Amino acid sequence: MSIFRRARGGPSRVSVQEARPRAPGAAGHAVLLEVREPCEWQVGRAPRAVHLPLSAPAAGAGLPAQAQERPLVVICRSGNRSRQDAELLVARGSEAVDVIGGMRERAGSGLPAVDARGRNGTVA
Repeated sequence: MSIFRRARGGPSRVSVQEARPRAPGAAGHAVLLEVREPCEWQVGRAPRAVHLPLSAPAAGAGLPAQAQERPLVVICRSGNRSRQDAELLVARGSEAVDVIGGMRERAGSGLPAVDARGRNGTVA
């Protein structure tokens, strides 16, 4: 079953483990869309993630080119902002799920984070 199944009343929520094999990936795979603010993104992010702060789509901005017409796995620090953003994206016609526990859970699972220079990052 796809992680992109529609939950009653909104987008599906997935665990870090469910999201990991699907994003980021090769063409046709989901895009990991990080919705944290720029200061958080700079100190630590998932490798190959695409950045779009929550404030951007809320203000009407479109998706970055790398994320257009692709399934989206939305992540933030703890899962609150990503849930909001996934709901907004689904309402606008995107296929999106959010990651329960966000980057905190991802880091706790031993998955890497990189900073703006590609070195080991931290989750802010």
